[in-house]
Amino acid sequence: MTLPSPYKHELLLREYGKSTYELVQTLRTIEDKAERTRRAQQIVQLIFRLNPSLRDQPDAQQKVWNHLFVMSDEDLDVDSPFPLHSLDLLAKQPKAVAYPKQSPKIRAYGRAVELLIEQAIAMEDPAEREQATITIGRTMKFLYRSHNKENAKDVTILKHLKELSGGKLELDPAQVEAQGLFEFATTGRPAPFIVPQPRNDRDPRRGGGNNRRDKQRRGGKKGRQEPQQPPQ
Repeated sequence: MTLPSPYKHELLLREYGKSTYELVQTLRTIEDKAERTRRAQQIVQLIFRLNPSLRDQPDAQQKVWNHLFVMSDEDLDVDSPFPLHSLDLLAKQPKAVAYPKQSPKIRAYGRAVELLIEQAIAMEDPAEREQATITIGRTMKFLYRSHNKENAKDVTILKHLKELSGGKLELDPAQVEAQGLFEFATTGRPAPFIVPQPRNDRDPRRGGGNNRRDKQRRGGKKGRQEPQQPPQ
């Protein structure tokens, strides 16, 4: 499958604009090669000035020179710093995406968990295999909850783990439940540390009488008079 040349021109026209495209088209009308090369270099500098983000791309100079070559209908005889060629990538048909040939045995866990189980079975160290089994079981419980929108019991995860591993990965159910091996560790925010403040007891021997509020209270009690009874 070959991509037609007008389609390539349309893509480059949208990227660089009509004015730049027309400047490139006029290069073929220049008879002197040295002058044609100088004009092409100026157009390349103009493109980088109008599109500064191009400088951050890998092989940006070579990419722009090749675009000039395509916009000139692949008829550009200049002394370019790079060999000029057409945009072969636009003419190639993309490869088909490889899809898995077999479906997972239990949809909630997917094929990725089955691959983890295969790697755990291949471990020779019993301690490492046990730790990997615990990690896989914890992951399976999380995926089960996300897929089915409900929590799974540990015995259910152990049953599925045994089924997927062909009985090669097993754990003690009592130990899993007692130690919560399949539960994700949740660390809440630590409680804020409050600096204890000294008590402000009112002690006249320690200068407690200097408190303005205490003075007002004592002054109010001292100056308060009992209401007089009306004469009989």
